[in-house]
Amino acid sequence: MKTNYQEIIKIISDLDIKNYHQNRNYADGSITKISPYISRGIISTKFVLESLKERTDNLTLIGKFLQELAWRDYWQIVWQKKNINVDLKHVQKNVVNFGVPENILNRSTGINVIDKALDDLFSFGYIHNHLRMYIASIVCNIGKCHWHIPAKWFYYHLIDGDWGSNALSWQWVCGTNSSKKYIANQENINKFFYDKQKNTFLDKSYNYLSNCKIPNILENVKTPNLKTEIPHVNCKPIDKKKPILIYNYYNIDPLWRKNLNANRVLLLEPSIFEEYPISDKVFKKFLKLSKNIPGLKIIKSEFGSFAKDYSDSKIYYKEHPFNTHYKGICDQRDWMFKNHSFYPSFYKFWNASKNEIGL
Repeated sequence: MKTNYQEIIKIISDLDIKNYHQNRNYADGSITKISPYISRGIISTKFVLESLKERTDNLTLIGKFLQELAWRDYWQIVWQKKNINVDLKHVQKNVVNFGVPENILNRSTGINVIDKALDDLFSFGYIHNHLRMYIASIVCNIGKCHWHIPAKWFYYHLIDGDWGSNALSWQWVCGTNSSKKYIANQENINKFFYDKQKNTFLDKSYNYLSNCKIPNILENVKTPNLKTEIPHVNCKPIDKKKPILIYNYYNIDPLWRKNLNANRVLLLEPSIFEEYPISDKVFKKFLKLSKNIPGLKIIKSEFGSFAKDYSDSKIYYKEHPFNTHYKGICDQRDWMFKNHSFYPSFYKFWNASKNEIGL
C-alpha cells in the first residue's frame, strides 16, 4: 500500500476502470484499491470523480464504477441520519449466536478461498469486496451470528475501515438493511475466484443454505478481544495565537485549508478507539498516511479536554458522524454530488443525483 501523497495521486490518475462493470466481482477484476485513501479522508469521492471527468469523454462508459463510488457517500449520509449500530430496517432473522465462529477467527473453515482471504485480512488488512460479502454471509446467514460483533471484528482489521460502509454492508448481507439475505455457495466462490473445491459445507444449493442448520464447523463462537493501543507521542507545543485544524482517523486530507497559517493537530480520542478499536497494523498504516501533512502535531486527548485547554483559539474541523461532539468551525466534506440529502434507498439517492454528472 502506497502512503506517499504524490504516489496516491498517481494511482488515481492512472485508474483503469474501462472493464470494471464486466469483471469487478472476479478475483482478477478491475478493482482499484483506493478505498483506504477515501476512508482516511486523504482523497474524497469528489476528487476521484473530478479526476475521471478530466480524462473521460463519456461518463456512461464508467457508470457502474461511479455508482459504486456513490454508495460510499450514501452510506455516510445514512450514518449521519440513523443509528447504524442497531438493526436498521428489519430485525435480523434466525439469530442464534453473538460473536464470531472460532474457525473464522482461526482461518480454518476448510474453504480454501475463504481461509486464504482471512489470512490476507489479518496480514494486509485488505481483501476483495466480493470476499467480504462471502465472509459476512458465512458468519451471519450460515453461522447465524448477529452482525454487530463480527462487523466490529472486521473493521478492526481493515486498513480501509469505515464504520458506515462496513456496518451497513454487513447489515445489507444479513437482511437488516435489505429486502433479503445474501447467500453465497461453493459454486459461486469457485466461479469468481477460480477454484474447483468440492464437498465443503457451502457446496449446497442456495435453497438448502437459506434454511440449513448451523454447520458443525461454525458452531463454536467466540467474542474477539479487540483493543487499540494508542502509542505514546511527544508533541511540540501548540501556538495559541494561531487557529487549530483538527485532523482525526477519518480526516487526514493534506489539502484541507492548506494555505491557512495554523496549528495542525491529529487528535486521537481514546473513547473513539475504545468503542471502535483498530489493530496495531492498521494504526501504523494510518500514522504513516498522516505524515503527508507537514508539521502535524499528534495529541492523545478527548476533544472536550483539548478544546478547554485552547478555548481562546479558533478551531476548525471537517464534518463526520464521529465528530458531532466537536465545537468550532465545521467544514463540509467534499461530497461527490451537490445533493447529499437522505433517501430511504440508495437507488432513490442515485436517481436524484446522477443527472449532476450527465448520467
